[in-house]
Amino acid sequence: MTKKKYYNIASLEKGVRMLELLAAHGELSVSEAARLMDTNRAGSHRFISTLKDLGYVEKNSSNKYQPTLKIMALAQKVADRFEIRRMAKPHMHRLSILYKETINLGLFKNQEIIHIDKIDSLEVLRMDSALGDKAPAYCTGLGKSILAFLPDHELDHYLNTVDRRPLAPNTITDKDEFLQELSRIRQNGFAIDDEEMTIGLRCIAAPIFDHNHYPAYAVSISGPAMRLTHRALEEIKPQILKVSEDLSHKMGS
Repeated sequence: MTKKKYYNIASLEKGVRMLELLAAHGELSVSEAARLMDTNRAGSHRFISTLKDLGYVEKNSSNKYQPTLKIMALAQKVADRFEIRRMAKPHMHRLSILYKETINLGLFKNQEIIHIDKIDSLEVLRMDSALGDKAPAYCTGLGKSILAFLPDHELDHYLNTVDRRPLAPNTITDKDEFLQELSRIRQNGFAIDDEEMTIGLRCIAAPIFDHNHYPAYAVSISGPAMRLTHRALEEIKPQILKVSEDLSHKMGS
């Protein structure tokens, strides 16, 4: 049994968990939330009512509770702290106009890729991720493009601690094979997720280096494999490399 830290406020923890639960499910009744939280209905109602009073939850036409856009406003304030978003936006818009696919900007933290900005494709069939979404680094274009350029000690720590479980038939789980993949990425300057995280999804990405020449961020173009064919990726390659170079230069690299 894990011992609670002395400063832990149980009610605050449960309130945050309730908000995360509502965000994950979209909408829930008080009873549904109680069941998922493994608490009683009265307790569930108190947490939801408090969140409603604070403006983070509202009751919809189905008599269920759902998060409000106030959560998004908080997330936006956090995201706006990243100067790279302002610098990258024009480049991302240009890529979006050129290729009409989803454009992503991500950073590497705690062994995962966090999406800090994106421009959605206007196509019906597209990659659907949200700001703040996380993904494993080892099987994504954004992640591999950063991992390939990490300092040796950081990469060694990552490889020795991360669980490279297969998420799709093409996921690279063998360490030696993965190191060969990272070597190719270093030589080419870009990474490809060839349906390694999700069947039917392909992605090309390149790192963005900061003033210490550290691969702090990465930019990618992702979409269905039926549109992002290997021939299409060859055409995109010079543009994604140009964006990588331009943004790295602006970051002081």
